[in-house]
Amino acid sequence: MRYRPLGRTGLTVSELGFGCASWWGKPRFPEAQAVGLVHAALDLGFTFFDTGASYSAGEAEPRLGRALKGRDTSRLVIASKAGTYHAGGGRIARDFSPAAVTASAERSLRNLGLDTLGLLQLHGPAVHELTDELRGALADLKARGLVRSVGVNSFDPAVIEHVIGLPDFDAVMVDYNVLRPEREPVIARAAAAGKGVLAGMALAMGHTRPLLARLKGPQDVWYAARAFARHRDELRRGARFRFLHDQRGVTGSQAALAYVLANPGVSCAVFGATRLAHLTENAAASGVELDREFAARIRAAQAAA
Repeated sequence: MRYRPLGRTGLTVSELGFGCASWWGKPRFPEAQAVGLVHAALDLGFTFFDTGASYSAGEAEPRLGRALKGRDTSRLVIASKAGTYHAGGGRIARDFSPAAVTASAERSLRNLGLDTLGLLQLHGPAVHELTDELRGALADLKARGLVRSVGVNSFDPAVIEHVIGLPDFDAVMVDYNVLRPEREPVIARAAAAGKGVLAGMALAMGHTRPLLARLKGPQDVWYAARAFARHRDELRRGARFRFLHDQRGVTGSQAALAYVLANPGVSCAVFGATRLAHLTENAAASGVELDREFAARIRAAQAAA
């Protein structure tokens, strides 16, 4: 595993991060398997783990806490998110008030069994919600030693552009993958401003593979149903990238991750996994470099999409 600085935070992270969310955190996914994946990721050299207060109906954080119990966390950067929470009945509610964000961070620490969060990210705020009062509350969390760095997770370029100009934010998380080359200018500006850049959805949610080819277990059915309901445009555009899975010496997932990591502004590419084989396969993408011809083919497919 290779490692990169997280902007100017002074933190170093594995260039691949493990996303603890979605099916991984759900009670329907056996706890032993979920914990085993975290332990395997640690053994593979992962030091960045990303979760959130609202993920998996609020179950992801405590599960990650149980997985980390008894393990050496001194080199790890555990990231969580505030501003959204599970409100019951499958609903996600929002509250970016200073009091709510502070309480969320404190609750995350209890859930995770940690004294300090490596990174606390605001989860999908609007520009008008990034008030002076909220920024003051984030500064107070840092002053109290409860968080080491703060950031924003948003797939709205306008929000990221705004955050780039705010010196009290240390990192941004954007949706960057082979289907999202348009994120590259904002990534470059964020990196130039000293922000750590996390690439969320680094595998494009698997949309470069045919939907039916993924159906091998209950988690695959769940992800496929979500993709069909929410991400039909990505499924359509992903069809242009089927060739990623036909290369010698590199799998489709490794190629997709290598594309993200080829961007020097990216600190860490984050993905989720519910199978040990997939985790191990993806971990091998660290250090992979795509040849020029293959990279050019990706660019051509992006232009056509």
